[in-house]
Amino acid sequence: MSTPAALSIPDQHGKRVIITGANSGLGLEAARRLAAAGAHVVMAARTAEKNAHAAETIQKSVPDASLQLESLDLASLASVEAFADRMIAEKVPTDILINNAGVMAVPSRRTTEDGFELQFGTNHLGHFALTARLLPTLTAAEAPRVVTLSSVMHWIGRMRFGDLNAEKKYNAWLAYGQSKLANLLFAHELQRRSDAAGWGLLSAAAHPGSSRTNLQSAGPQLGRDKPANAFVERFMQSPGLSQSAEQGAEPELFAATWASVSGGDYVGPTGAFGLTGPPGRAKQSRRALDQRDALRLWTASEDLTGIDL
Repeated sequence: MSTPAALSIPDQHGKRVIITGANSGLGLEAARRLAAAGAHVVMAARTAEKNAHAAETIQKSVPDASLQLESLDLASLASVEAFADRMIAEKVPTDILINNAGVMAVPSRRTTEDGFELQFGTNHLGHFALTARLLPTLTAAEAPRVVTLSSVMHWIGRMRFGDLNAEKKYNAWLAYGQSKLANLLFAHELQRRSDAAGWGLLSAAAHPGSSRTNLQSAGPQLGRDKPANAFVERFMQSPGLSQSAEQGAEPELFAATWASVSGGDYVGPTGAFGLTGPPGRAKQSRRALDQRDALRLWTASEDLTGIDL
């Protein structure tokens, strides 16, 4: 079987890129490819040791990589604020923010430091707060972009505005689907607000299809869900149903760097069922395009995080 040609990344010299969850999986591959294209990459991750190891891995293949390792825990609004304050204090524009980090299918309900359901709090609220707090350094760039990672699982998502944090009823996959739907709604609303306020920001979303990373096991392991781990591992090994992390990172890289991308675009694999293949325009659910839900989510996110944009 032939290996698909790698996506060509435009020259990124002189640009600063912030990637959340850059220490593994899609984030690590995105960091490597952008560093190879000349970008200064801020690798934001929760665990310093794993982040350092990831940087060493990148430097083996990209010896002249310009990397900056930073601590960021998206499950803590205090950590998000501290990280953003450090970035702003450097007085260097941020050209690209890739909201890549995430947690998936936590079997039993868990909460963030601030009491939010872990998947909604990390995948959406953490990135909402981060993007909001980084806005001054983003708008200082000539043509800033924000890329937010969603998932094919957004199709099963519904915004349960009466129970966003799943306090009344919790289902691991429905909570994940809601968080990924929230990512899309946020990306679209961010673009509308940029257009209205004149921020000059391009907001796009992407999804990796079915990609072999540690995400599939990290969530279930939080609840020691061995049956879920086994099922996911079998699925990911099935021919034609999954692709490598290198291929899975290409939609977010495409959304972050290609000139043909427009605000509000959603990029994903173009193969069967959107699971594998080269990046291109992806299908999204009607719920993801619901402007009333997007506005309602934005307002709820401001209330929950205490950040007024």
